[in-house]
Amino acid sequence: MESVATMEFVFLLLVAAAGGFFGACVGGNFSFVITGFAGLAATAAGVAGGADVSSFLFSYVAFGPFTGPHVAFTGAVAGSAYAAMKGYTDNGKDIAQPLARLGKPDVLLVGAATGVVGWLLVSYVFGKIPWLGGHTDAIALTVAVLGIGTRLAFADRSLINPEHFNPSGSKLAPHEGYAWVRYQEKPSQLLVLGIFPGLLAGGVSLLLAVNFPGVGMSAAAFPWAISAITIFFLNIGYNSPVTHHMTIIGGLGAMVFYPILAGEKVISAASLHALKVDTALGVDYGLAVGALLIGAVFATISAFLGELSARLFQDRGKTHIDPPAVAIFLATTLIWIVAAMVGASN
Repeated sequence: MESVATMEFVFLLLVAAAGGFFGACVGGNFSFVITGFAGLAATAAGVAGGADVSSFLFSYVAFGPFTGPHVAFTGAVAGSAYAAMKGYTDNGKDIAQPLARLGKPDVLLVGAATGVVGWLLVSYVFGKIPWLGGHTDAIALTVAVLGIGTRLAFADRSLINPEHFNPSGSKLAPHEGYAWVRYQEKPSQLLVLGIFPGLLAGGVSLLLAVNFPGVGMSAAAFPWAISAITIFFLNIGYNSPVTHHMTIIGGLGAMVFYPILAGEKVISAASLHALKVDTALGVDYGLAVGALLIGAVFATISAFLGELSARLFQDRGKTHIDPPAVAIFLATTLIWIVAAMVGASN
C-alpha cells in the first residue's frame, strides 16, 4: 500500500506540472475560464445524483491538479512575471495573453514548476493547518501566496513598489496606468456589484444545496463558475465585471447561515438537505430571505476586500497578485469566524 501511495503522489505531481504548463501556455485568464467550465461539469454531476462523480470532478479536475487555479492560473502568473524579467515581454502583469506565443520553453517550464508548488501547498500545507485548513479557501490562499512569491522572485524584490503610488491625493488611490478594474473601483460601484451578484449567487447556491445532496456545500461553485466564464468576455475586449470573489462568497454565506437561522449548529451537505421543506423551491422562504441578505452582505465585504487588495498589491507592483484570491481567502475565513461566534461549525 505504501508503494501505491507513493505512485499516486508521483502521478498527481506530474499532472500538476502539466497543469501549470498548460496554464502558462494558454494564459491565466483563459485557463481560469476553462476551470469555470470544469466547475459547471462537476455541479451538473451532483445535480444528476452522482455525488461521488461530482466530488471527484471538483477534487481532481476543477479544483485539482488539472485545471485548479492554484495550478494552472498560478503557472500563468509566474510565467508572465518571469518572461518580463527575462525581457521577453514588457508587461509582467499580463495574464490575458497565452505565453506559448513567445516560443520560449523556459517560460512554460516556470509555469510547470509553479503548478507543482501550488498543488503541494493546497494538498499538504494550507489544507492541513488546524482549524484554518477547514475554514478557509486553501486554493485562494495559495493563489495569493504564490502571487506574492512570484513578485519577490521575479520582479520588484519588494511587495509594494512606491514608484506606483498616486502622485496626487491618496497614495493608494488608483490612477491611470496603475489600477485594476477602473469601472468597479468606487464605493458605489462595489456596493451594487456586491449586493446583487451576492443575492443571485446565494439564491442558486441555496436551492442547489437543499434540493440536490449530490452538490451539497459545493453549490457555491456554480455561480462562481459562471463568473469565471465571464472572464472570457473581458479577455476579448468587452468590459465585463470581475465578480467571482463576490458570487462564491454570496453563495457560501447563504448556505452557511440558512441552517444557522433554522437553529442548526452543524453546517454540512446533510444538514442543508435535511432542511428541505414542501414548497415549490424546497426552502423555508422566511429563512431563505434572511440567508440571502446575509450572503449579500458578505459578498459586498468581499467586493471591497478585492478592491483594497488591488490598491495595496496589484496596483503597486510589476506582477499580478490576484485581488479576488485575496478577497476570497479573507471573506471565507470571516464567514466561518462569524459562524463559530454563534456556535456553529462545519
